[in-house]
Amino acid sequence: MGRHKVVLYNPRAVFFTMPLALVAVGSALDPQRYQVRVVDGRLERTPVQAVLAEVEDALCLGITVLTGAPIQDALEVSRAVKARHPGMPIIWGGWHPSLFPLETLDEPAVDVTVQGQGEVTFAAVVERLAEGELPAGVAGCAYRPPGREAPVANPPRPMTDMNTLPAANYGLIAVDSYFARKGRRQLDYISSVGCYYRCAFCADPFVYRRRWSAIEPARVGDELEHLWRRHRFEEVAFQDETFFTHRKRVVAIAEEFLRRGLTFTWTATMRADQGHRLSDEIFALCVRAGLRRVMIGVESGSQQMLDWMTKDITLEQVMACAEKCARHGIGAIFPFIVGFPGEPDEAVEATLELIKRLRAMSPDFETPIFYYKPYPGSRITDEVVRRGYRLPQSLEEWARFDFIGSSGPWVSREKYEQIERFKFYNRFAWGPETWWRRPLQVLARWRCRRNFYHLPVEKVIVERLKPLPKLS
Repeated sequence: MGRHKVVLYNPRAVFFTMPLALVAVGSALDPQRYQVRVVDGRLERTPVQAVLAEVEDALCLGITVLTGAPIQDALEVSRAVKARHPGMPIIWGGWHPSLFPLETLDEPAVDVTVQGQGEVTFAAVVERLAEGELPAGVAGCAYRPPGREAPVANPPRPMTDMNTLPAANYGLIAVDSYFARKGRRQLDYISSVGCYYRCAFCADPFVYRRRWSAIEPARVGDELEHLWRRHRFEEVAFQDETFFTHRKRVVAIAEEFLRRGLTFTWTATMRADQGHRLSDEIFALCVRAGLRRVMIGVESGSQQMLDWMTKDITLEQVMACAEKCARHGIGAIFPFIVGFPGEPDEAVEATLELIKRLRAMSPDFETPIFYYKPYPGSRITDEVVRRGYRLPQSLEEWARFDFIGSSGPWVSREKYEQIERFKFYNRFAWGPETWWRRPLQVLARWRCRRNFYHLPVEKVIVERLKPLPKLS
């Protein structure tokens, strides 16, 4: 008997991070029984046609779906496949089906949803389908039985120890194609999943129940050495939610890189309290092992707002962590969020002041600013819904949900314009210098120091001469 074919699809998006979720679930299938094909809509000229060609002889189609624009592409592909192959099971996993397992099944083209960590659940679902059965009782999924209107939610699946799962098979994707799209030989890699923390704006506590699991350092070293010798990448981007969770593990991974003579650089996520607790010796060790950049979510320059969103960090920890990064020559991205419902003006001003302090500390520091939008599954979202905010009700509405670039209805036009102008001047003031930018940068720094953003003539000049990349 031949192997069953399983097709996995990654919807179109504006970023080119490798589809590690699909690599993970595809790697968890028995290669003796299943042939896995990954189609990435971002790499295809006509994604629908590419998927239709692959599913002709497939057992099922699996799609990973983020909330927002990727939903529309996932719907188009799912509906096209269902129209041509009405009996083919279509399985959605990823963040959106994890947050809305039953609501997603209101879409007739979706038969099964997988919640949270998907490797074991997806493999179990596929096994049932290969046997011609429904995924009844399979933990971690929901499904719609044929002939019944109401979907069925199975019990949740406990978090699986990542060390019990197979290594990610990067042979399932065209690695060099992602290098080309990124413009650099950067490999994406996940060494841990989940997060212990309880940030009230984040869906992670809802999906992973504040659990965390990580690959042992020796295995991280083995896997990355193998991948490096095969693909000769220049940098590893750890896509973990909280890479620096345990100091001993971080030290062990850095020592693995040094012991093996691995020469790539790497970037990872770090909380301010984690960086505050790390000694200068550990920072120095990580730098010797290739650490070049960290992402540290600050969110606000107001301690009152940080406490309200249960971020569980202090502004003192933020500054101490930033000082260590600057001292050791580590680049850092400090994301901020403004425009929370009921956020006092003085809290916004405190955030802008902290951003200026951080930007002035190092030319390698970035401070992107985002507007709060009620992302499903978080405590703050529950609060604004109770106050009357209406979340999208259908997949089509969720596909139009922009949680990156737009502000909520509680942000006044004046506040929005102030923040947008600040974002420009803050980025331009400390950006790379050229002969034509230098005089305007001096003026931009003057504006930032004095909080004067009216009559933004330089902004018009700069955008006409050479638009800045839109980072936030």
